[in-house]
Amino acid sequence: MESQVGEGGSVGVDGTRLEELTPQPLLTRDYETRPSLVYERLRQQHGPVAPVDLLGVPAWLVLGYREALRVLQDDDGWPKGLENWRARTDGEVPADWPLGPSLEVNHILIQGGPGYGSLRGAWDAALKPFQDPGHPQAKRLKAAVTAYADELITLVGQGGGTGVADLSAQFSRPLPLMVASHLLGFPGSQGDDALMDMWRVLDAGPDAEPALERLLATLAELAAVKLKEPGDDFPSYLLAAHPDLSLDALARELFMLLGMTSDHVGILISNTVVEVISGDGGGVRASMSAGMIRETMNRVVMRKPPLVNFVPRFAAKDTPLGNYTIRAGDPVWVSAAAAHADPLFADHVAAGSTISTRAHLSWGAGRRQCPSRELASTVAAVGVGRLFERFSDLELALPADQLPWRSSPFMRGLRSLPVRYELAPVIERPTAPGRAENLPAVPDAADPVLPDQSARQRSSLWRYLTGLIRGGR
Repeated sequence: MESQVGEGGSVGVDGTRLEELTPQPLLTRDYETRPSLVYERLRQQHGPVAPVDLLGVPAWLVLGYREALRVLQDDDGWPKGLENWRARTDGEVPADWPLGPSLEVNHILIQGGPGYGSLRGAWDAALKPFQDPGHPQAKRLKAAVTAYADELITLVGQGGGTGVADLSAQFSRPLPLMVASHLLGFPGSQGDDALMDMWRVLDAGPDAEPALERLLATLAELAAVKLKEPGDDFPSYLLAAHPDLSLDALARELFMLLGMTSDHVGILISNTVVEVISGDGGGVRASMSAGMIRETMNRVVMRKPPLVNFVPRFAAKDTPLGNYTIRAGDPVWVSAAAAHADPLFADHVAAGSTISTRAHLSWGAGRRQCPSRELASTVAAVGVGRLFERFSDLELALPADQLPWRSSPFMRGLRSLPVRYELAPVIERPTAPGRAENLPAVPDAADPVLPDQSARQRSSLWRYLTGLIRGGR
């Protein structure tokens, strides 16, 4: 490699341009099954930053923890925004590039430029009532999470007091979607059809494109309703904090909240359940304290972060990073999963430690850290807690190393989570109007208003979940 001196006296080892390299494809069968091995091979060959091929488009992948922090914490040097991508501006990114649609729905996760600051401020203001523990909306949200979790667990129990269930399809994935519907303020069970379309979009199957069109249309209709009749929900609060948002822009922001939060939280729930019932989280199972659950979640995202690769940033100018000089306009993808496995970082995190570390990058870092991280953590912690309170026994139906995984350029989670279960005896308690039967009372919080059960049972989501129960008999 040819050594060269970069700006400000920094040393960039290799000045070869990205376009002149022959990067290895990242999204291979090896990446699908054992991404850690792919990251390690790239690290050994290139160091903390490696050139990769993303479905025909070259990019830089950041593997080192120190380098990842440097990029994530420097918005001026490594801005977001597709307008900063030199190859795209020059017409060198194919129009049918498979990752294009997911990056071109311009919302807070993707957006760069001067408009980001006001949009982020509006997001923070709109989410605060749901993330501030002392706020009535946060208490109602926690009650709703508990109620939805109990609805799903009760539905699983319709297959029998003991049996086999797929906790991913029947609990981990639908729960955060139902909570997101609550946040968006969908009336009754109207949001259930939208949730199914979100599921189709996330699975990226053959029906993903029409599902995306339907979903964006549904969210635009919801945005129009909230503009005329504001409520105590996220879109109404976002409009109040950023009244200049167009309906189209608001629909894109609602899409981001629905998609990103739900998939991230669903994976986190499944991974935490595996951690607990595979033996490593026995202390959590014994105590079930919120603090212990959160500590287990911290350890889980260190080893298996749901968001493995962040959306791209771009070099603002020629900048040395790792063993290469990154040219202005080059796309840079930070890999949280690879950074967590960086020996310079991982060696400082004892595998069996009970001491909390919040140095993980699962929610990002810097001023663009995920705005809904506290909300997402609460949903996951409450969901996991209800599982281990309602089930007296949960065991993996497959060895942990045989569980099936699904990988995408951004996320990595379980395709299914088969378990053998035994329900705990139901404690009969008085029910409040609008509350499903046998749900626990939630102190100091208003009862959540659940959708009418007859309407719920007619929804596509509930028909799907009921079909899983019947199919498993």
